[in-house]
Amino acid sequence: MSWFSFPRWWSVVLKEFLQLRRDRITFAMIIGIPLVQLLLFGFAINGDPKHLPTAIIAADDSPFTRSFLTGMDHTGYFHFVRQFATEREGEEALRRGDVQFVVSIPANFTRRLLRGEPPAILIEADATDPSTTGNAINAVRQLAQSALQNDLKGPLLHLAGGRTPFEVRVHGLYNPEGITQYNIVPGLMGVILTMTMVLMTGLAITREREHGTMENMLATPVTPLEVMTGKIVPYIFIGLIQAGIILLSARFLFGVPFLGSLTILFFAILLFIAGNLTIGITLSSLARNQLQAMQMTFFYFLPSILLSGFMFPFRGMPGWAQVLGSLLPLTYFLRVVRNLMLKGDGWLDLWPNLWPLILFTVVVMAIGTRFYRKTLD
Repeated sequence: MSWFSFPRWWSVVLKEFLQLRRDRITFAMIIGIPLVQLLLFGFAINGDPKHLPTAIIAADDSPFTRSFLTGMDHTGYFHFVRQFATEREGEEALRRGDVQFVVSIPANFTRRLLRGEPPAILIEADATDPSTTGNAINAVRQLAQSALQNDLKGPLLHLAGGRTPFEVRVHGLYNPEGITQYNIVPGLMGVILTMTMVLMTGLAITREREHGTMENMLATPVTPLEVMTGKIVPYIFIGLIQAGIILLSARFLFGVPFLGSLTILFFAILLFIAGNLTIGITLSSLARNQLQAMQMTFFYFLPSILLSGFMFPFRGMPGWAQVLGSLLPLTYFLRVVRNLMLKGDGWLDLWPNLWPLILFTVVVMAIGTRFYRKTLD
């Protein structure tokens, strides 16, 4: 027998091509993963978010204040969406995440400006994610020198010389020092739970199928819902252990503050774990082997980490990417855990981000039980 035969080698090559052609999921991943990465990184990911929602509290309405607000709008970073009458309304909107900035113009702004006493405009920012507000804050600080160039002419020309005619004070709330760990470390809890929970349960049913034990289970009167929920329960405890380790590390290793309720946080963690476990079990039901299950897991994990707001600012993405991100449980869990730890939100404030987790778990579990029998015939 010769040490190498081209016909024998070519038969092996043809065999591999035939197997790839029969394995449609693997073939779809070969094409789908590069396309998804190109679309996400090319169109959806933006590290410099623009048109951030901004509210105004204007106790003084004059040509000078309007020029300043117009200058903010022209920077491209600010999009005025609301106007409040009181500071309390602005604080509530910032805490709920309805707006990213609140601009407060004092009642005596024009009077002090004309007297040559530089007034101050206060801009409060939701600085939980420093990467979202950093460039916008830098842009607005430069407006004090240039915003009123067209207004301070003629008899007011003396106000334009020397020091700046007014002061812009920026207060970053919830993370005033802009510490990146305060935003990243709580988010890591969601990313780690997503990766481990989906992967471990994704292999659950396919492992039994490959080992030949699934036929024995199908011979019993156990229903698909009982099988799927029964397989989920042990991994819930694993997820809680992981969440506990991350919380302890966040508090004592990275010094991340915790202002909210621990009870609410663990309730949200349970919801999030359940949602990810149902995803894993559903993928496991659809996959024919463990390799396919791992491929499907990666295909789910990639958009989750890129479109949820963990790595890149959520408001910096285009509208269609935000819609896709709103279908992922990680998006809502990141808001819950960050708002709990940094803002101290309660049940009512967090409910808009909690009910989607419940709905997601119920819908995915229904899909998994529907395809359970079909894929195991």
